[in-house]
Amino acid sequence: MEIRNYKPADEKGWVRCRVLSFLDTAYYDDVHREKETFENPSIELVAIEDEQVVGLIDIEYDTKDEKVCSEEGTGGMIWHLAVHPDFQGREIGTALMERAVEEAIKLELEFLEAWTRDAGRSADWFEKNAYRKVDEYYHLYLSDEDMAHSVQPGDDNLQPLYMFAQYTGDDIEQFDSIERKYKCMCYIRNL
Repeated sequence: MEIRNYKPADEKGWVRCRVLSFLDTAYYDDVHREKETFENPSIELVAIEDEQVVGLIDIEYDTKDEKVCSEEGTGGMIWHLAVHPDFQGREIGTALMERAVEEAIKLELEFLEAWTRDAGRSADWFEKNAYRKVDEYYHLYLSDEDMAHSVQPGDDNLQPLYMFAQYTGDDIEQFDSIERKYKCMCYIRNL
């Protein structure tokens, strides 16, 4: 396996790897047809095996003029970290992270920040890799039944059928009847 900088020719394999790796996670609905580009400088690495993208990591980082991360100091936001399902369990994510940390240290970044949308495998992986949880909130997916009494668009021709919402309060129990909700957690790793 080779870890190298992402090239535009990798885009199709990058998208395929990301989509397939996210299917069995709480981010299954976060599907994109193209690799996003970043406004700030970034570390973009891919893991290649048999001429196929089998893993990826993208970190956009703070500059003197633009802040990407939520923490004080100069950091890098991990936007994507994914390993193709056929290659998981082979330490590819760890190898990508180690190489990204080397690059971040060269750039004199002070920390890396990552958000996850589940308290399972992703959270466990970050904690195992020297990250500490610093914040959390919830993503809620409301159906038309969930919204019936709380969303009034003001136009009878507009009928919300589905809504994605973010909840940062302390009374998550009020949403116990909502079937799809995910705890989002922010993890920081000091470099």
